[in-house]
Amino acid sequence: MRQYLYSILLLLFSIQITSAQILKAKVYDATTTVKGIKVYNKTQKRITATDDEGNFSLPAKVGDSIKFQSLFHHPKTIAVSKSHFRETTIFELKKIINELDVVEIESEPKQPVFVLESYNTELQDLIKEDIKRNPHLYTPEGASYGVDFVYLIGQIAKLFKNKNKYRTAIYQPLSYRQLDSLFSNSTLFNERLVHEDLNIPTDKTKLFFDFCTAQQISSELLKEKKQMELLELLMTNSKNFLAILDEFEKTKLKKD
Repeated sequence: MRQYLYSILLLLFSIQITSAQILKAKVYDATTTVKGIKVYNKTQKRITATDDEGNFSLPAKVGDSIKFQSLFHHPKTIAVSKSHFRETTIFELKKIINELDVVEIESEPKQPVFVLESYNTELQDLIKEDIKRNPHLYTPEGASYGVDFVYLIGQIAKLFKNKNKYRTAIYQPLSYRQLDSLFSNSTLFNERLVHEDLNIPTDKTKLFFDFCTAQQISSELLKEKKQMELLELLMTNSKNFLAILDEFEKTKLKKD
C-alpha cells in the first residue's frame, strides 16, 4: 500500500515538473542569429522575444503550439516535443526575399491615351441623354425655355466626384475605451499579458492605457490579421512607459 501511494505521488510530481518546464532556444536565419523575433505560445497565451544573441525562454509543455513571427522572416509554427527540453534547441527561420527582384520586366505598361475630342463628345452625349430624361431639372423655375446652367455645372461636377467615390478607409486613433474593451474581452490581450509579459504594475494599468492612447495608435490594428503588429507596438510602449515611470520614481525620491 505504501509503495502504491509512493508511485502516485511520484507520478503527480513528474506531471507538475513537466507542466512547469521552460523552453530555452536560439533562433537563426540563413546567416546569423536574429534578435527581436516574437515568440508566442498560442496554447498558453504567453509571448516573449529573442534577445541580441537570438536566445529566448518561454513557459511551455509538450504539445503546446509555438509561433515565430518577424517582419523580415516567414512565420513558423511548431509543436513542442520532449526533445525540445533536453538541451538548447535551435530554430531556423527563412528570410523574406524581395520577389520583385526576380520579376522580368518585359515592357512598360501601355498608358491610356486621352483624346479631348472623344472625351467632349461622350460628355455631351451624356448631358443630352440626361436632359431628355429630366427636362424639368434643366429649366429655370417659372420659365418655359433655356437651360439652368447652375444645375448643369453641378451635375458635371458630380461626374468627376463619382470617379473618386472609392476612397481608402480612414482609421481613427485607438481610444481609451477601445483599449480597455480589448483587454476585457480578448483571449490574447488580457490581464496576464499586461502584468506578466508587459510587466505593467497592477495599479498602473489605467495609466498605461492612457499612455498608449496618447501614442495615436491606429484603430486598424484591432483587426485580427493586425494583432501581432498591435502586440509589437504595445511591447515597445510598455518599455517606454516603464522607463518614464522609473525616472519619475527616482525624481520623486530625490525631492523627498
